Amino acid sequence: MTTKTKTNIIRIFNPIAASLALAVSAILLGGTQAQAECTEVLSDLREPIGSLLTDQGNLLLSESGDATPGSGRISIVDPSGNRRTLVDGLPSGPADVGDPSGPTGIFMRGRNLYVLMGVGDVGIMGPRPGTTLENPNGPSSPIFSSVLVMYFSAETENATNGFTLTPDDEQALADGEVVTLSNGGRDRIRIQLLVDFPNFIPFPLPDVPDNIQVSNPFGLVALRGMLYATDGGRNHVWQVDLATKAFSPLVAFPNIPNPLFPDLGGPFLEAVPTGIAVSGGQLLVTLLRGAPFPTGTSTVEQIDPATGGDTTLIDNLTTAIGIIPITKQGATQYFVLEASSAGPFFAGNGDFLLFEDPAGPPVVLADCLTLPSSMTLNRNTGTLYVTEVDGSLLTVPFR
Repeated sequence: MTTKTKTNIIRIFNPIAASLALAVSAILLGGTQAQAECTEVLSDLREPIGSLLTDQGNLLLSESGDATPGSGRISIVDPSGNRRTLVDGLPSGPADVGDPSGPTGIFMRGRNLYVLMGVGDVGIMGPRPGTTLENPNGPSSPIFSSVLVMYFSAETENATNGFTLTPDDEQALADGEVVTLSNGGRDRIRIQLLVDFPNFIPFPLPDVPDNIQVSNPFGLVALRGMLYATDGGRNHVWQVDLATKAFSPLVAFPNIPNPLFPDLGGPFLEAVPTGIAVSGGQLLVTLLRGAPFPTGTSTVEQIDPATGGDTTLIDNLTTAIGIIPITKQGATQYFVLEASSAGPFFAGNGDFLLFEDPAGPPVVLADCLTLPSSMTLNRNTGTLYVTEVDGSLLTVPFR
């Protein structure tokens, strides 16, 4: 393992591109405000975007790939930091802004792993910034902008050397078939397509009549019999009935004025919903906000899943990309991951914040991150794992 120090080299990444673990005693801190150092556990991951901790104590990581077809992947990382492949060959393609797009958010319930697929190469860059056209060659996969469900046993999780999805398998999934991959014996995984969101909707502009708005699912969580997915392309949250597979938008987030206009960027900022979590029966959604990503314009929204009602819980953030609520003895604290602590255009390091009160101010727990993409929580080890877009998996210990 190597210790990662701060860096001022921040590259802009697709704003729709959780891995942390820490013990309850560490989470509730006891008043310490010392910033932790970041230690690299793994590198050379394929642009990790989502993460979670299984009941077997392993991390699962979703990796968007390198934009070539079949380079998306789900990896297993054991408590010692060893990586194995769960599923390779998942879709990946260059998004309209050029960045790789493939598997994004993941969520596990029982032995079912729900996997979001991003926008892929459904669209291409339009004639001017902020416009997108339908890919004239068609997408490289029929299952972009969808939710897959994968079933595998604990035995498979702990022992498999991995499975590979083929283009024929992808087409079978799109056709509604269940795909079973096997290495012999009980080492197998069953995959099916749960829902397929629209790849895009027409969004004509006066000067670009063929402009489209792509779907770009990012974060995923379940509550009771429903699945909820943020969509950073369409700027809303999808709700999916797990029993009927029916889906519809729950809440749409409006644009806000760009405080840097007219000096930098257009007059408005898109919401760009990213992370999503559940707290007290409500949904918490981070809004990263769009280019030029000004300081202080990002928020955490609280959504009523019954009505879609939306209220701001935490404001004055910058490029918030994930949230973890922790409740103890009736009091809730909020841990927020920022892709960058300053704007515009990701001008600061990424950081990890604690809000003991949503009104703030926060405590900066770590600011040694470079474009973090997700976080996950292990309440038994006292270790925080964070994925970064550049392919790193980091730990941030709390003492």
